[in-house]
Amino acid sequence: MAWPQRKLDYADYLATPDDGQRYQVIDGSLVVTPAPSPIHQRISSRLERQLEDYFHARSLGEVLHAPIDLILTRHDILGPDILVVSDPQHVSRRGIEGPPLLVVEILSPSTRAQDRGDKARRYAELGIAHYWIVDPDERTLECYTSSEGAFRPRAEARGDVRLNHPDWAGLTIDLAQLWR
Repeated sequence: MAWPQRKLDYADYLATPDDGQRYQVIDGSLVVTPAPSPIHQRISSRLERQLEDYFHARSLGEVLHAPIDLILTRHDILGPDILVVSDPQHVSRRGIEGPPLLVVEILSPSTRAQDRGDKARRYAELGIAHYWIVDPDERTLECYTSSEGAFRPRAEARGDVRLNHPDWAGLTIDLAQLWR
């Protein structure tokens, strides 16, 4: 399929084929990646459970996972691995329409540069307050917060430790559970 030479929007996104690939529109450009690996999916499920235990128990937000459409602008339809929505009005029939409280991306060989580059930049510019990157190869969790339209490091952990997040009292992520 030939894509037009203009900024793509939600209608173009809806026209992408159902072929097992993951399609996103970032600042009007189409990004295509393969489906995640089983290791990626295991880490996602394990982290999601830890986030649910915290956010649901405190009624601070709803934890959702891929595949889900995060519609931030007409030209930005992203598919994060995990997100936490604190405003129920952002949940629509189409997806999440508005910035969630937290977005988590789990790096894969095919997404590493995008998740650390254009995708992270757009998340910051479009009002995502908290952005986490999980690197299965390095066994790290990097936590960033937004400041003046850019992400700044907030916390980081490596290996089999527990990370107590400084922005949410009582939120402890057990990294050993992610890698097992």
